[in-house]
Parts: sequence; structure tokens; C-alpha cells
Amino acid sequence: MNAFQKVFDWKTYIFTALAVISFSSFVAVLFGQTIPGIILAFFKIAGEYVVLGSVFIFALAWLFKAKPHNRPKEYSIVPFDVYGKKSKIDGIRTNFKTHDVAWSFMKQYKEAYPFYNFALVSDLPKSDKPTIFRYI
Repeated sequence: MNAFQKVFDWKTYIFTALAVISFSSFVAVLFGQTIPGIILAFFKIAGEYVVLGSVFIFALAWLFKAKPHNRPKEYSIVPFDVYGKKSKIDGIRTNFKTHDVAWSFMKQYKEAYPFYNFALVSDLPKSDKPTIFRYI
């Protein structure tokens, strides 16, 4: 009868219930907070590194693709007559230091001399011929 009484003893069930509750609490914390927290933190940091690496690769590709422009130091305006031959107009300025000033003068000359065409040219270091930047 002692063995039968041990099966129905309430102390055995209390210890078993406490063990099951504590183990299930441990498992619930482990799988409910700890492991997902670690995994989410990992993917959050990994995502930041992926974005940072993508930006870095894009910046490097852009720097390698973009070539620095060697702007000319001097620009010239070349007038052309009605037949498309180079000509010379007395009293106009033809040499300039900046592109914008030369372009402004060229537009002004086109209004003053409508029968002439004008080209904004410059000598580039790697070119045998003058390079035309604008033509009106």
C-alpha cells in the first residue's frame, strides 16, 4: 500500500509541477525572447552592413566611372561667314578665360552679326584640332 500511496501523494505532484513549470518558463524565455532577440539583432546588424556595403560599392563605382574634367584654360570665338569659311570681324573680342563669358559674348555677337555663325572653340591637350564646344 505504500507504493500505491506514493503514486497519489500530493508532494510528488507538486515537485513535478514545479519542475515542469520552471522548465517551460525557461523554454518560453529561451525561444520567445532570447533566440529571436539574438536572431533579429543579427539580421538588423547584417542589414546595416549590407546597406553600408552597397553604398560604398556604389560610391566606388561612381568614382571610377566619373573622370575628372580637364577644363581648358582659354576659349576662343571663331566667326564663320555665310559660306561656312572662317573669317575675321574687326573690333570683336575673340579670346576668353571662362566658358560662360565666351558663350555670353558669342550670343551677343550672333545678335549683332546675324549673317555670321560663331563657334566656341578651345585647344585640348590630347587633341590635334581645336574642339568646338558650342556653335550658333
